[in-house]
Amino acid sequence: MEVATHAMWGHDFKLIVDPNGDTTAFYNDIKRMNPEQRANWMAAYESENQEFLAKKLTGKELALWKFNRYIKDYLRCIKSVDDGVGEVLNYLEEAGLAENTIVVYTSDQGFYLGEHGWFDKRFMYEESFKTPFLMRFPKEIKPGTKIDKLVQNLDFAPTFLDYAGIAIPADMQGESFRKLVSGETSEWRDAVYYTYYEYPSVHMVKRHYGVATERYKLIHFYYDIDEGEMYDLQTDPSEMHSVYNDPAYVEVQKMMHERLLELRAKYGDSDENDQKFIKLYLDAMDKQAQAAAAQKAKKN
Repeated sequence: MEVATHAMWGHDFKLIVDPNGDTTAFYNDIKRMNPEQRANWMAAYESENQEFLAKKLTGKELALWKFNRYIKDYLRCIKSVDDGVGEVLNYLEEAGLAENTIVVYTSDQGFYLGEHGWFDKRFMYEESFKTPFLMRFPKEIKPGTKIDKLVQNLDFAPTFLDYAGIAIPADMQGESFRKLVSGETSEWRDAVYYTYYEYPSVHMVKRHYGVATERYKLIHFYYDIDEGEMYDLQTDPSEMHSVYNDPAYVEVQKMMHERLLELRAKYGDSDENDQKFIKLYLDAMDKQAQAAAAQKAKKN
């Protein structure tokens, strides 16, 4: 997941030809474009790409070029999304619908933009553990309201059902945060659970699960390793120093382990279930690989 060493010349840096002169997989994306799109893309990128290739950068200069290419493309995408959201909000105002429309802006997870030298997500560390989330509903949410509680994406469905006046199914694991954002209550969960089991796979992030409170985070990396990490987010918000097995945190670690076990039981997660999920995932990956191979053979 390191920007400098693992990001791909084609997919991540938009090069048709890499510094070794080899055609990248991005060539397939270029072929999908119509002539006008391809011409626009070439005008935007190709002169810069050729300038970069001619410089034959190495070491720190190469790493900085990669970071700048990646971050600028990323921020351009964000700017485009912001423009699109602005158009939607303007339409709601002009159509007289703003007061009666719930607008939610969020994503699947947070994203590394060079922190720890990384890009992508997957880890339970703060940059990818936290999720962007903005919400507007003038009827119930006061402008400028900031909620610093442990809301999760599994709470979205129950919340939307609540606003729609539909009963929330008992088997949904999330909770409606409608009363939380309206200011009717400040009572909320004190910990959240996280699990990631897609290894070995893209980015090769080790399987791990953990529990986080407003101040502490406990993570267990497992499968082909057995490692624990714990962070005090008040004194170490960037999570650079694990206090797992630190004598000064022995009581905190015990408490966090207990909360972890409680939440794994609550959500029905276990080592046995982990293996079931992992097998299902690997079987699905095998089927995708077989289908891709069959499609390639058919084309040939």
